[in-house]
Amino acid sequence: MRIVSIGEVLWDVIDGAEYLGGAPLNFAAHAHKLGHEVYLVSAVGEDERGARALDAMRRLGIAREFVLTVPDRPTGTAQVELDPSGKPMFRIVRPAAYDFARLTPELRKRIARVQPDWIYFGTLFHTSKTALAATLTLLEEIPSAKRIYDVNLREGHWSLAAVEKLASCTPVIKLSDGEAEFLDASLDSNGEETSVRRFCERWCDQYNCQTVCVTLGERGCAVYHDRLYTESPGIKVPVADTVGAGDAFAAAFVHGMGEGWPMDRCAAFANAVAALVASRPGAIPEWRVDEVWPMLGGKTG
Repeated sequence: MRIVSIGEVLWDVIDGAEYLGGAPLNFAAHAHKLGHEVYLVSAVGEDERGARALDAMRRLGIAREFVLTVPDRPTGTAQVELDPSGKPMFRIVRPAAYDFARLTPELRKRIARVQPDWIYFGTLFHTSKTALAATLTLLEEIPSAKRIYDVNLREGHWSLAAVEKLASCTPVIKLSDGEAEFLDASLDSNGEETSVRRFCERWCDQYNCQTVCVTLGERGCAVYHDRLYTESPGIKVPVADTVGAGDAFAAAFVHGMGEGWPMDRCAAFANAVAALVASRPGAIPEWRVDEVWPMLGGKTG
């Protein structure tokens, strides 16, 4: 498949070591490992980190023709602190170069010529009203592309208005259980008890989504698709850190959907890929698809 991934490029700084990241870049890298042609839409600074990022993208197999270089703006960074379970907390430094990635009409035309099968995007990049408007326009200009919105809320770097606009034009939404619990408060629950299933039902009713996938950490994930709710158990692994595991999950889930797999198989495969990534340090560790199948009992695609 051809996939366009829109959003931030940044370096995660963990205990003094720097790992290339940003959810859209992580997603792109993992999607490429799964055999897909992936184009990143973003920007880096005209600095040493930007040069390293571009070189890393080349090695990761990510197409860089829509990655702009912005003078006088630093390449993005995020200070990451890990709790004892390996769960990250982010302190994102902004403004950064990706905040100045302009999706001009000419750039949107070039993206449209790629004829993507899927377009991926998150929330952080769209805190800018200009970026949000440009992405919504791009989606209108490429109606044939399927869409996945990976919510990825970062404290101080999102708004409910942006989440609502992105959700309302996206048939496939992925988010964590913590994000689902937080966003549930924005829905009219009529005093009902909160559950993942009920959140998915209300979210789909509110925004006319086809599929909502809620990751549950080590417990796996829940999928609400075409009004059917299922849960898929997680796979226990020794956790190095969970940075990038959700992005790997999203890439694997899209891969499964592209293969036409049933939802339970998409979910199980995505759980396995996420667990594999969480067992190794950094957002884009080395891994191979042939390592995933034994985690699923040896069943191949």
